[in-house]
Amino acid sequence: MVARLPRLAVVPGEPGGVGPELLARAAQLDWQAELVVFADPEVLAAGAHAAGVGLELARADLASAPRPHQAGRLAWLGPACPGPIRFGQAQASQAPYVLQSLDEGIDACLRGDCDALVTGPVQKSSINAAGIAFSGSTERLAQRCGDRPVVMMLATPELRVALATTHLPLRAVPDAITPERLRTGLRVLHRALREDFGIAAPRIAVLGLNPHAGEDGHLGREEIEIIAPTLDALRAEGLDLRGPLPADTAFLPTVLSTVDAVYAMYHDQGLPVLKFSGFERAVNITLGLPFPRVAVDHGTALDIAGSGRADPSSLFAAIDLAQRLARQRMAPA
Repeated sequence: MVARLPRLAVVPGEPGGVGPELLARAAQLDWQAELVVFADPEVLAAGAHAAGVGLELARADLASAPRPHQAGRLAWLGPACPGPIRFGQAQASQAPYVLQSLDEGIDACLRGDCDALVTGPVQKSSINAAGIAFSGSTERLAQRCGDRPVVMMLATPELRVALATTHLPLRAVPDAITPERLRTGLRVLHRALREDFGIAAPRIAVLGLNPHAGEDGHLGREEIEIIAPTLDALRAEGLDLRGPLPADTAFLPTVLSTVDAVYAMYHDQGLPVLKFSGFERAVNITLGLPFPRVAVDHGTALDIAGSGRADPSSLFAAIDLAQRLARQRMAPA
């Protein structure tokens, strides 16, 4: 039996950011998946103009069988974007459009019309300025999918870093490091490494919260009272967990060569290392959803939006990984 081709829902993100032009450049490549873009075609046309490429646009038909993407073409569905497209500006008036495009892509995956979701960058500040409480696309995905427990993981070809907490003020992080959060997050990570990435026996390095992983309680007791006991309980379930490890030495090559992923306690503990090591090739993956979701690992880059100078490497990597994860999920058990 010939496997069905995956269909990817693609959401370019902020209309005034780099997402539309990056997508126009990605559309010039051949992909072994069908791309259906949830966006206003005028936004896509403006992105193609900014990127200096030709782009044929046609309304998508989700009822038909997926077909391989053809270079220079894009199929679209989605709401109309209000007002003019002004690259370099994130307009609060367009925030509802940004979220509706994202929600329609999510819903297409939940219905089974699409097999994976690829998302571009959004401007959180303009969405909140519109009076819409929004902490990030990862959190919105979890809510739209029934408040499922999810884990944010960023990855390059060489390194995977998952987060116990995501977009929290640093002051709020210690109170958020609870046994329940760690148990849930590490189980989601372990399962995703097995089922989505095909790693039969995942090895996970778990970082401590405090400098030197607390240094036997002298620099904080979270490792002694919360993290280490939780790791012991999970090891009894069969998870291979290393730590809690001091964050300042956990990213040494000798350590990373022995693990499949790193589980960091907060956003800026693990992600600066990953972004330094391979920012252009990094992607953002939401683990724990009923479908794969992969996003670019950069922001809207308003300072260069519309100039055609934005690097499309992260979007290329996101589409490539999304189509591979979709095939993994579609494969017979």
